Amino acid sequence: MPLDLANVEPSNSAIIVVDVQNDFVSGSLAVRDAEQVISPINALLKLPFAVKIATQDYHPANHISFARNHEGKKEFDQIVIFPPAELVVGRTLEDERSLEGLEQVLWPVHCVQDTFGVAFVDGLEHEGLEVVRKGCDVGIECYSAFEDPWGLTNTGLKDKLRNKEISNVFVVGIAGDYCVKSTALDAKKYGFRTFVIRDAVRSVSDNGLEWIEMDKAGVEIIDTAEELLTSRVLSQ
Repeated sequence: MPLDLANVEPSNSAIIVVDVQNDFVSGSLAVRDAEQVISPINALLKLPFAVKIATQDYHPANHISFARNHEGKKEFDQIVIFPPAELVVGRTLEDERSLEGLEQVLWPVHCVQDTFGVAFVDGLEHEGLEVVRKGCDVGIECYSAFEDPWGLTNTGLKDKLRNKEISNVFVVGIAGDYCVKSTALDAKKYGFRTFVIRDAVRSVSDNGLEWIEMDKAGVEIIDTAEELLTSRVLSQ
């Protein structure tokens, strides 16, 4: 169907570049063909978005998602994790997410703070982008650029976008079935019109289920960066 960019203009639009980091492109948790997102993302970053964000997974070495921190577990095993008790005790939340156990994939060590793997990949034109870091707490996994899955901690991104009067969010990056999807779903949940650009995303799995889930949630899928680049809606 034709690309519908009604009410989209530079002054009310943001781009979120998710986790284009060394470890996800060529390092310990490299996603197949991830380097292919760099060129379309750089082209998109030339458009005059009012806000340009780049996210980083930014884990402590003893992070809960690392297999090596769980005795007897192997990489890519799954466990159930619960929110840290100190974040739940005394809180009154209507949302029962605050107490749920969640399935967690145990990953290879990746994107550890102050290491080469955490840095943005060479070739990504990230100068001048506002950086949002996630996954910084030892006991909390955080795929979304907005908040952890229990909604107990947040990165401040929601308020940043609202303060800049952003209505439209365009999401690109790595990995489509984890951090890109979670970021897009949260953006939609918080009332932003949300787009994901397919050829500027790479996923861990080839099953494509993330695209079905995002579509069902009302996230709008743009097949190629070229469609947006030639639309002139966001042109200078």
